[in-house]
This record gives sequence, structure tokens and C-alpha cells, in this order.
Amino acid sequence: MTAKANPPVLPRLMVEEAVRAALAEDLGRAGDITTYATIDENARAEAVLASREAGVVAGLPLAEAAFTLIHPTTVFIPLIREGGRVEPGQPIARIMGNARAILSAERVALNFLMYLSGIATYTAKFADLIAHTHAKVCDTRKTVPGMRAFAKYAVRCGGGANHRFGLDDAILIKDNHIAVAGGVVRAIEAARAYAGHLVKIEVEVDSIAQMEEALSVGADVILLDNMAPELLEKAVKINAGRAKLEASGNISFDTIKAVAETGVDYISTSKITMAAPTLDVGLDIKIE
Repeated sequence: MTAKANPPVLPRLMVEEAVRAALAEDLGRAGDITTYATIDENARAEAVLASREAGVVAGLPLAEAAFTLIHPTTVFIPLIREGGRVEPGQPIARIMGNARAILSAERVALNFLMYLSGIATYTAKFADLIAHTHAKVCDTRKTVPGMRAFAKYAVRCGGGANHRFGLDDAILIKDNHIAVAGGVVRAIEAARAYAGHLVKIEVEVDSIAQMEEALSVGADVILLDNMAPELLEKAVKINAGRAKLEASGNISFDTIKAVAETGVDYISTSKITMAAPTLDVGLDIKIE
């Protein structure tokens, strides 16, 4: 029986650092002058965050931090778990507390929630298409600068898997590395001699011949670049489970099912982090 993966977690320190920066950007030099001018400092309010379309929720810890960092007594009650699916009009969370704090934090909370839920929703659409296979859709390093950890967190909330987070946590030998190093075997052998024993080595290939070279020197993962499903099936048979196989290139809603059915282990695409539309989420003050 396969163990169920624990849900993804965002470290609180990282959340607070990002949210503080976003709040500082929005509040500027004088704070929320509209709210200060129109709302009494002791006024209280209750609000509801609700999705205006179907999707997958991600980013609740950042939304909560936006409200509580402005006013620590603000109560934030999630009404759905991270990675949960919502329908149009479905409430996501309730917020109660100082009215000024709720109004001033609203945009920052929504920006994070809409952006990350959009990535989670887009990822889930890809993941749903290949749920009948063992393949996992995974992200790339093509992310908005400064938002990579959060974007990759959202990918996991949507049912996807994470590729490397940066240049320092795994070796990925690409075509340009191979060209300069003098070939697949030379590049992998040099990487093996350099890397620590816990560092995985992946190599990108664009032909069966290159894949066989990579297998001959024990590559941990082989990235099959822009290969048609027929060629991917051949690669899976030749590999015979020796290395993990990752397919990449021209992955879309129309192509991912056929790619997954070839038997590859992972399918990477930058679309889930760079092409995902935001999820439309709104905040409404509850009026008695």
C-alpha cells in the first residue's frame, strides 16, 4: 500500500516575511488614508472571503497573515482546507475584528490567495487528466522572481510535484552543458565526481542514443526533451525502470494524457506556474 503524502507546509517565518513586504508596499508612507478617513478606529466588522468561480484553494496562510499582522486580534477562520476544491460562490474563510485592519489588509490577502489558487487550480486541471496513470505533473524554475517557494507550494496544493527549487539542490545537465563538457558521458561522470552522495543527477537528452549513454553511466533521472509519444514509449521500454524518466516540451491540456500513458514518471511544464490565470476571489463585508 502506497503511503499518502502529507500536505505541503509553508514555514511561518517565510510567510510573515513575504506578507510584511507586501503590506509595506501597499500601505506606503501614510497608511490606508481612505480607511483612516472614513472608518472609526474602534469599528468592528465581519467579512467573508468567497470564490467567484470553481477552483482549488491555496494561500490561506498568507491571507491570514495579512489580516493578523496588521491587527493581531483579528480572527481568521478557514472554511476549507488548503488544496480543497470550491464552487462559485462558496465561502473560503471568515474574518472578524477591527474594521480598519480588515479593509487595509484586504488587497494583500486577496493578491496572494488569487495568485496561488490560480496556480493550484491550473495544476489540478493537468493532474486530473493523468490521474489514471502513475505519472506526476511537475513544475520548473520558470517562476515569478521572489515567488518561487510559494508558487511551488501551490503546485503541490493542486496535486502536482516539485522539480528542483534552484540551481543548488540537484544537478540538471542540459544540452548546453553537454555541448561544452564534451558529451553526455563526460558530463555525467564529471557531475558524479563533484556532487555529494545525496545529490541527484538528471540529464536532458533529445534522442534514444543519448538516453542509452546516460543509462550506461547511471544517471538518476533522464529528461526526454520534446519526444513524441511513440518515442517516449520506446524510451520507457529501453529504460526498464533503471532511471526515473521525465518528459518535457510542448505539454498542454491536449497532449499531457498521451504523454502520461507512455509510462514516464514525470511530466514537467512551465505552464502551471507561468500561464495560470488567477482564481477570482472576493471579500465582502457582512452587513447585519
